[in-house]
Amino acid sequence: MQWEFVVALVIAIPIILFPAAFVWYLNVGGIFAAIKEARARRVAREKEAKAVAKVKQL
Repeated sequence: MQWEFVVALVIAIPIILFPAAFVWYLNVGGIFAAIKEARARRVAREKEAKAVAKVKQL
């Protein structure tokens, strides 16, 4: 390979891969946030169900 082609690859590959990696990062972050929010809602719902059950016992 000629050195010009190698330099072109070294410059072009990060320019092409960075947007793809950034979009992937945003998607993974969104999925993680959705899972975290769903867990928090489930815990809150379980706590409320326990409180309601406790009130019904009284």
